[in-house]
Amino acid sequence: MDRFRMIFQYFQSNSESVMNGICGLLALASVKMYTSFDFNCPCLPKYNMAYGLGIMFLPPMALFLCGLILNRQSLVMLEEWKRPAGGRKKDLAIIRYMCSSIMQRAMIAPVIWIIVTLLDGKCFVCAFSSSVDPEKFVGFANVTPTQTQLLLSKVPCKDDELMKNNPARKAISRYLKCWSQALGWSVLLILIVVAFLARSLRPCFNQAAFLQTRYWSNYIDIEQKIFDETCCEHARDFAHKCILHFFESMQQEIKLRRFNAPREEADGGEGEEDHLRGITDQEQMNELLKSWYYSKPPLDVSQATQRQQPVGRERLSVPWADSLSNRGNAPQKAKTSIQTDV
Repeated sequence: MDRFRMIFQYFQSNSESVMNGICGLLALASVKMYTSFDFNCPCLPKYNMAYGLGIMFLPPMALFLCGLILNRQSLVMLEEWKRPAGGRKKDLAIIRYMCSSIMQRAMIAPVIWIIVTLLDGKCFVCAFSSSVDPEKFVGFANVTPTQTQLLLSKVPCKDDELMKNNPARKAISRYLKCWSQALGWSVLLILIVVAFLARSLRPCFNQAAFLQTRYWSNYIDIEQKIFDETCCEHARDFAHKCILHFFESMQQEIKLRRFNAPREEADGGEGEEDHLRGITDQEQMNELLKSWYYSKPPLDVSQATQRQQPVGRERLSVPWADSLSNRGNAPQKAKTSIQTDV
């Protein structure tokens, strides 16, 4: 039980792992949907291609949209892209990084659906059976072009009376399935090669810029989460204060009915005042939310930390900063020692 609790806490704290898990579930769902899908080709000249290509590409579009909807970072990316600049400038590199990661995760399930359909071959046979050259196969010698198109459209339907005993049906079906599987394996190989090159060539590019964009994209996501949690905490305390104020205003009526009105303790009141941060009015809260959207604070907490430090406390020393200052002062100390020796 503790192991499952640790796993759940890990997924709660790591949004990237949650998104990867959702993408994996969508990929498994796409495979399960295709295997349980009852494929019935219409076997008509004008409808085979529309049905086959529709089954091949329409469900991937739906899975792609589901991947975008379930990914929380897509909404965060859009908000970061459309928000006013305010006190914080917008970095397009961070938005591009978030968009690329969102697209990569959303494309997993659609690509798996397309590869599975190509390897299976039923949709490809249904879509392109009417486009096959009949001269390459026997059984179409003494047939008019209209009848030829009708017979070719009946190739996916093995129980149809027109093509049930025709030797060309199995040959055309094997020919189209061969092409379908070749395309499926080619797409899979291309994706594997692209993923391998992306992993292998990443160290050749600027890693500092990559780390910066990844850090600030995670920061934007975490900042929005903390802001939502803080708003929920403030709303809860605000509602609690309003309810207590209502009961205090009705105290006389409650006493007449011989009810005991609960009173708030002093310590609890001070803690709630700390949570409310002095914002005790609807207009004040609306102004705060409006200023958060239109003018986000700059990414600089040095002034806030300086205000929090006491006056008599010394400044905290940073090891690498002291080492750099010592390096800068070392030549000056050497010069002074030389002058004293002279």
